[in-house]
Formats: sequence, C-alpha cells, structure tokens
Amino acid sequence: MELAFDTFALLTAIAFVAGAIDALAGGGGLLTIPALLASGVPPVAALATNKLQSAVGTASAFATFWRAGHVDLRRFTLPAAGAFAGAVAGAVAVQHVNPRFLAAFVPVLLIAMALYFLLAPPMSDSDRHARLGRAGLTGVVTLLGFYDGFFGPGTGSFLTTALVALGGLGLVRAIANTKFLNLATNIAALVAMIAGGKVLWLLGGAMAVANVAGNQCGTWAALRFGGKGVRVLLVVMSIGLTVKLLADPANPLRQALGY
Repeated sequence: MELAFDTFALLTAIAFVAGAIDALAGGGGLLTIPALLASGVPPVAALATNKLQSAVGTASAFATFWRAGHVDLRRFTLPAAGAFAGAVAGAVAVQHVNPRFLAAFVPVLLIAMALYFLLAPPMSDSDRHARLGRAGLTGVVTLLGFYDGFFGPGTGSFLTTALVALGGLGLVRAIANTKFLNLATNIAALVAMIAGGKVLWLLGGAMAVANVAGNQCGTWAALRFGGKGVRVLLVVMSIGLTVKLLADPANPLRQALGY
C-alpha cells in the first residue's frame, strides 16, 4: 500500500506523540489506530502496523524503567505469560472478523475509551495492600491481553489501573511494570499478525523509530513527574479522531444509523 509523503510524515509524527503518551499513562493507540484508519489503511492492517510500532516503543520504555529498578520481573512473570497467551488469542481472532464490523466497532470503542479517561479517578504514587494475589491478577491481565491482541488502544492504561487498584502498586511502579506486561502482549499480537501477513513494514518501521523517541521522552517525564496530565489530551484526541472516522460517508456505523 502506498501513502502520500505528507500522510506518511503525519503518521510518523503521531507515533512520536503516541509513544510519549504511552510511556506516561498508556493510551497511545487512541491516536495511532484512528490516524491509520483515517489515512485509508485497512482495519486489520492498521492494527498490525500499530502493533509493530507499539512493540518497539514499549520495549524501549521497558528497558529504561528496568534499568531504573522499577520493574519486578519475578512477581510479574506469570501475569506476563497470561498476557502473552491472551494477546495471541485476540490477534488470531481479529484476523477472522469482517473488516466492515471493525470499521464500525472502532469509533464505539474510542468513545468508550474517552469516557474511561474522563471519568476514571486519579491514581496515587504510594503502594498499598494488594486486593488480588498472583493468580487473580494473572486472570485479569490475561483478559486485558486478549483485548490488546484484538484491538489495543487503552490497554496500557487498563493495565496500570489494574496494578494500582488490584495489585497495590504506586503509580510510577505500576506504569513501569505495565511496560513489562504490555511488551508481552505487543510481541504476542505482533507475531500473530506477522504470521497472517498483515503488517505494513515500511510505514510501521518509520512509526516505530518515532515511537521509540516519544517513549524515551515520556519515560523521562514519568520518572521525573509521574504519569499525570495526559488524560485531557487523550480525551480530546480520541473524540476528534472518532469524529474524523464518522465523517466518512462510507463508514458502516454511520450508514447503519442512516446518516
């Protein structure tokens, strides 16, 4: 698939911003997936290409948090394995879904994600008592892994919220360990998408480089200031991109509503 240079450059710039947001609070896919779809990339190819750039960017953020001593590999190895398995199942499932269903489904999910970011309570930097043990947390993370393999946007935020609310971690440690879990889901989904031949490699590679740069900027900000201050941006961008998708007269959801 060929894209105009200005479209290619815009998608690369969006990947940079998405990488910074991902490192801070998760949710960068709320920018990249709608942008890919709005550029004419088919739904499954958009998800696959997004997984490539997201996996590379998440790996760079994980490495930075790990070197800083914020990642607990021993505690989260089992949840990461569950996340990997769930993401493989989700990525395989989405490749057998009608593309028109995905085109209609994406705006609905984006609106739901915007409401989540708008209404979710603030999270604390202090550790607290865990409400779930390793097995329970693994079950929750496995379900989130399936979601990440099937669609993806907001997974980082969902994982962070789960680690704070259910795992008892403070915000910065939750963000750091989310990178470990999210890396597992991204790699699993990417492998499944590569096997299905869905990745746009040139575009995905350029976006991956930009995403790494953004993730490094966001990781530095997260370690210095915490993961605050990006929710409003996510809400505004996700609503704006939803409007962009629904502005297309060919969108199946718009046609189903009779507009």
